[in-house]
Amino acid sequence: LGSAVYHASFYPCAVNATCHAPEPWGVSWFTAMFMHGSWDHILGNMLFLAVFGKNVESAFGHLRYLGLYIVGGFVAFMTQTAMTLLFAPAAAAAVPNLGASGAIAAVLGAYFVLYPNSRVLGLVVVFPVRVPAWVFLGLWFLYQLFEGNYGLFSAHANGGGVAFFAHVGGFVFGVIAARILVATRPASVGAGGLAQAGALP
Repeated sequence: LGSAVYHASFYPCAVNATCHAPEPWGVSWFTAMFMHGSWDHILGNMLFLAVFGKNVESAFGHLRYLGLYIVGGFVAFMTQTAMTLLFAPAAAAAVPNLGASGAIAAVLGAYFVLYPNSRVLGLVVVFPVRVPAWVFLGLWFLYQLFEGNYGLFSAHANGGGVAFFAHVGGFVFGVIAARILVATRPASVGAGGLAQAGALP
């Protein structure tokens, strides 16, 4: 398993050829989306995908949803790579990136546009509270943006191994993709979308 993770992970330093990655970065950005570092990592991602993915797939259709997911993952990896190569220490570029969270962030960004008033279950201190999706996802995005900037520009931060800018890039891509969908195919949004957001089960 360790060897598989090593070979399938994406290495930012491979993009500017400052290191020798086990696989070409043009391949590894894709394979890395299907690898995870721990059970917590994969279960957390699958929870978000299960909660937000179904409605977004219904709005986009199967093939466009697949495109959103894959292209969102690519944009996420490239966003993290750009921020790492431009602003992080050189050693950070050799740290492997892996996981589906950037692609799932694209799904969250699309949901933010398509179903802003749907109510999702969040935690306030320790109490479960249903809040509008735009509040939940808006706060989630701001947290990623803050942590990403703090991790890059604070000498005392290490980011905890989380590619926050991958989440930021994926989310922004999802927002743009959903806005294009609404502008070009408004009927695809369907019931429960922008005009009539329903509640999640």
